[in-house]
Amino acid sequence: MKEKMQSDKLGTESIPKLLRDLSIPAMIGMFVMALYNVVDTIFISYGVGIEAVAGVTIAFPVMMIIMAVSAAMGIGGASVISRRLGEKRGDEANQVFGNIISIILLISIIGVIASFTFLEPMLVLFGASPDILPYAVEYMFPIMLGTFFFSFAFATNNIVRSEGNAKFAMNTMIIPAVLNIILDPIFIFGLNMGVQGAAVATVISQAAVTVVILRYYLTGQSSLSLAWEDLKIKWSIVKEVVSVGMPAFVQQASGSIMMIAINTMLIQYGSDLYVGIFGIIQRILMFAVMPIIGVMQGMMPIVGYNYGAKQFERMRETIWLTLKVVVISSVVIFLSMMIFPAWFMRIFTADPEVIEAGASAMRILFLTFFVVGVQVVAGGLYQALGKPKPALILSLSRQILFLIPLVLILPRFFGVSGVWIAFPIADVLSFVLASALLYKDRDTILVKGKEEEVKEDIISLTH
Repeated sequence: MKEKMQSDKLGTESIPKLLRDLSIPAMIGMFVMALYNVVDTIFISYGVGIEAVAGVTIAFPVMMIIMAVSAAMGIGGASVISRRLGEKRGDEANQVFGNIISIILLISIIGVIASFTFLEPMLVLFGASPDILPYAVEYMFPIMLGTFFFSFAFATNNIVRSEGNAKFAMNTMIIPAVLNIILDPIFIFGLNMGVQGAAVATVISQAAVTVVILRYYLTGQSSLSLAWEDLKIKWSIVKEVVSVGMPAFVQQASGSIMMIAINTMLIQYGSDLYVGIFGIIQRILMFAVMPIIGVMQGMMPIVGYNYGAKQFERMRETIWLTLKVVVISSVVIFLSMMIFPAWFMRIFTADPEVIEAGASAMRILFLTFFVVGVQVVAGGLYQALGKPKPALILSLSRQILFLIPLVLILPRFFGVSGVWIAFPIADVLSFVLASALLYKDRDTILVKGKEEEVKEDIISLTH
């Protein structure tokens, strides 16, 4: 009955209402999470200093690796589960869910072992200088001990959304973010724990939401159920989940590589100060892109379900509406960052040097942000359809194919400014690639046309 209430509406309710109902909770949840990242950085900046922000920025690629594997399981699993529910194969959807939980447990064990063995050498490899290495270690050690909480919450958030329960998915993002904002000043200032206090507050917050999510599944509130027999790993399921989730893994993992490249070039052509400035701008960038990602996440279960249910016109209506919304959103964000960059920097610091350098960098970074929405939607679209090859290409494009090479080349000619210039160039190139892929597949996913080819795609995906 719950399956009917929560997932069948994806195939019956009006598309604008569905996209609104699924996107707004996602956007609110991600907005609050982005707000937590902003507040966390503010507390660290004012409570410890810009060097501590630089240390956390150096440590962030390690977190991104953990999130990369979790994203592969969560987004890949969400795509498979959406299509299974659309095809009325609920038992198989439960098996997919159980296998994802088992993989998360394995990831968590690896994370704990890594925290005691090679954390410091890894941070040095990622670019930590002697001055900021202590801050990076202090922050990252508690985080890695809590790998299970991060992985579980990150992966299951996508799965909850795949069954159409966007409000609960929103709550699983709001709860840890709000709790973290409350705990941060207590641990950083009250207990005088500095950077480590910020990490401990984060782990406690993720542990709290893990309990909430487990209760959701174990008390029958979900369309899915968690049974012991479903925890037994079936490699055919893992292979399907990984093949669809691989683009998400590549995107997150390449983000980690990108961060390492950027930090290295900023230190080589500038100083630790610029690493701290980039740490602030990165938080602002995360905040800016969250509405676009929220709309994309609202789109994915609708597209996946209707693709599985062979309701192609509903699928296409969803895609076009999503594209319109994200283009408008990205233009508004672009204008805000062009007009008020110094105002955003002042939220994080009162240092005039940091504000001036950061505002200049932000204007360059956001120079072509108005094209970002299309590439984000295109990547999510191919993941929702279970088409791993184009999704993988799009995931590789911005960071691996374009941004990282540009970051490594341009500073040789433009110094630190070359790092900032790499961003808008990479965004334009990624937009061109995403547009080309969408145009190539227009007959099956954008306009009414080759229905039989779509049906054949579905058959190949489900056998």
